[in-house]
Amino acid sequence: MEEAKIPMLKLGPITFNLTLLAVCIVTIAIVFAFVFWSSRQMKLKPEGKQTALEYLISFVNGIGEEHLDSSLQKSYSLLLFTIFLFVAVANNLGLFTKLETVNGYTLWTSPTANLAFDLALSLFITLMVHIEGIRRRGLGAHLKRLATPWPMTPMNLLEEFTNFLSLAIRLFGNIFAGEVVTGLIVQLANYRIYWWPIAFLVNMTWTAFSVFISCIQAFVFTKLTATYLGKKVNESEE
Repeated sequence: MEEAKIPMLKLGPITFNLTLLAVCIVTIAIVFAFVFWSSRQMKLKPEGKQTALEYLISFVNGIGEEHLDSSLQKSYSLLLFTIFLFVAVANNLGLFTKLETVNGYTLWTSPTANLAFDLALSLFITLMVHIEGIRRRGLGAHLKRLATPWPMTPMNLLEEFTNFLSLAIRLFGNIFAGEVVTGLIVQLANYRIYWWPIAFLVNMTWTAFSVFISCIQAFVFTKLTATYLGKKVNESEE
């Protein structure tokens, strides 16, 4: 399987992945459009699009209720909802189409199929939970948690690093593998004309399974975020 070529733009010491930048903008636009559209003309008795939005909000709030103190749940519900919706859309973006130039440059992919993107997203979550821990509990109490019990301080620091790394690699591995298999199925369809019906059926089945896995990964990512956040801000963690 040939290595994908990606259009790049270099500005000084910084190199931009134009495909990744474009699909990130598309992901943000889809999330914003869905929330904006489904929250228009809301009624006391929800129906249709409002029902879908309220179900998603309730579902994500349930994640927060499991890991955050009741006094903090409202403060972070919108953050968790945004993370879940963004990751769910980003995971599925590259499953339904393949867009390349005649020169072989890839113009469309899932943002989360890029390891650098996942590491950056995981780094954001890691920094955010530590900043919130300091803001809510104070610097002294936050550092005390990392050093309690003191003989385990090196292991506690190692845990923070492995949490950051595993959050990114788990997401990348599942989404990237899904797109690789999809690419192989497409190659099978192009290999011989009589393989096309089989490849079509296999691709439809695999796409449905990949959508399910992508949504599960969005759930896992959000749940782990809530878990890490709860450990830093909950009073019960003292």
